[in-house]
Amino acid sequence: MTLDTSRTGSRSAGLTAHDARQRLEHARSSRLAQLRALDETGQSAEDHLMSAQAEAIGRVLKEIGEAFARIDDGSYGACLGCSAPVPAERLEILPYTRYCVTCQRRASA
Repeated sequence: MTLDTSRTGSRSAGLTAHDARQRLEHARSSRLAQLRALDETGQSAEDHLMSAQAEAIGRVLKEIGEAFARIDDGSYGACLGCSAPVPAERLEILPYTRYCVTCQRRASA
């Protein structure tokens, strides 16, 4: 999948860079709000569940940052595993995804 080049000069059919950036901004804002909520619970940093949640959120924030970089370099929407276009529907749900479903399954196995 390639970004609509009429607005960006990058790749993604049916999804503009502006749309992708908006989805990524929303995802980032949501994760940052989750981190703030975890901080406000007043629980000890030793709480393993809270720590695990914060680490998971941190990983997603890193993936979101990497997705912004892919928009900037024109590779957003292409699977990092097989270079095939990532379906727009998948990018709508997970705008920071790096892989198509097939390659994601392989990476998770």
